[in-house]
Amino acid sequence: MPPSTPTSPDLVAGLAAAAFPGLGHIVQKRAKRGLLAMLGVMGLFLYGLLIGGIDAVDSREDRVWFAGAALLGPVGFGADWIHQNKFKAYDPGSPFPRSGRPGEVRQTEGVERPTWTPATAEQLESGRGRPNTPGLGRLNEIAMLAVALAGMLNLIVFLDALLPDARGVTKPTPRPAGPRTLAAAAAPGRGEETQ
Repeated sequence: MPPSTPTSPDLVAGLAAAAFPGLGHIVQKRAKRGLLAMLGVMGLFLYGLLIGGIDAVDSREDRVWFAGAALLGPVGFGADWIHQNKFKAYDPGSPFPRSGRPGEVRQTEGVERPTWTPATAEQLESGRGRPNTPGLGRLNEIAMLAVALAGMLNLIVFLDALLPDARGVTKPTPRPAGPRTLAAAAAPGRGEETQ
């Protein structure tokens, strides 16, 4: 059987897949495959956020793990932007933001940039205590792993949309049966044991 002809990359589907998981397949009119890919990738990503919080996506403190989240494209970078700008704050005199610790409150009023301050009893009673903190035990690590795995899964989904499957696009034409093929098929007992 001759090899099938390789197909050219589908750049429009590749760009759509890079924008959001599964969108490339939907652009290719393979909606069921796209929706299942979207459900799998985003489900794993949201599972990571559910058990580890937004701290599971952190480009500053967990750069190696963020490499996997970056494979989610705008979804991963958007989650990191929200984490860096809406949940982290600075120690007075420090140039780098960090996640909160128990007993701290993110102070945003009357300061140039968000700052960590000790929580007062009134703030704790009103529900402003314990801001975003990394999960205890291994939960934060499991969450980062789930997010990184979602990114790696999205890479496979992206490549599947970018490089269409040659088996489904171009089928090789079968060779016509020649005299030798017909004779081999008609030969009795070839390959069978005789008694």
